[in-house]
Amino acid sequence: MYRIRLHGRGGQGMKTASRILGAAFFNEGFEVQDAQRYGAERRGAPIFAYVRAAREPIHERGVISRPDLIVVADDTLTPIPAAGVMQGIAEGVVLLIDSNTPSEEWRNRLNAPGPVIILPSANERDVSKAAYLGAECAGAAARLTGAISRDALAKAIREELAVMDPAVIQDNLDIALAAFDQMAPHTGVVSQRDAASASEYVSPAWVDVPTDDVSVSGPAIYKGATSVQTHTGLWRTMRPVIDHTRCNRCTWVCGSFCPDGAIHVGDDGYPEVDLDHCKGCMICVAQCPPHAIEAIPETDAISQEAEGKAK
Repeated sequence: MYRIRLHGRGGQGMKTASRILGAAFFNEGFEVQDAQRYGAERRGAPIFAYVRAAREPIHERGVISRPDLIVVADDTLTPIPAAGVMQGIAEGVVLLIDSNTPSEEWRNRLNAPGPVIILPSANERDVSKAAYLGAECAGAAARLTGAISRDALAKAIREELAVMDPAVIQDNLDIALAAFDQMAPHTGVVSQRDAASASEYVSPAWVDVPTDDVSVSGPAIYKGATSVQTHTGLWRTMRPVIDHTRCNRCTWVCGSFCPDGAIHVGDDGYPEVDLDHCKGCMICVAQCPPHAIEAIPETDAISQEAEGKAK
């Protein structure tokens, strides 16, 4: 099975390249999968597409993690880990890079274990040809496999671009076939590797992650190394007030949901709010089943306290 992954940026035609390449394989009698994987939906964002082609039914699914050929339409993607260009690179994997940097320099930069082949950059060579980069990459990749003829490639381009203007189709055709001819010295360099054997799979060693005792891991502000000395209650603009006539004393609810552990159980079994550390998020108000907790402005609460002291 041929497994080919094509990397580029939005607007560089990787979706078109995968469709042309898939259609060309199909024209040669292969079973084919071709699909695209998008990142951010914007022009210039990294995307990739992939193609599988085999003489027998294809049972693999999903992204190709062990490619035979990696096509890079934008060489600035290679050092970006999130782009995943080098994922699955191994001995025998061919790298086709659209670039003006020599292949030997790329081998040294990437420490590539397999062949690195350069497709001269369309963006540097002729800005007007950059729009046809997908067709150019498809044409070069087709020749590297050695399984696609020139006629099959031309037919695929005409089929996939049939809705476009004839002049645009011809431009794509000319550029793709030129790339196909340019790769003649490397015909058949891409080999079909066998799929990874499940019987030889060795699972990673099990790692035991110890858990801390609740006295250490519990969200209690009274434990060591916390902010007990910082009175974060000064941040509060709303204060939770508990109505004991409605409270069911299900303190595990409000106490568990409090993100700062500022609610604990009093001697009478009712929840008590630590106003020195309650930040006024009002999560307890939202979570209280009998709606026994009311939110009032902090300024009102302070006024009521002052009035109570005055009396």
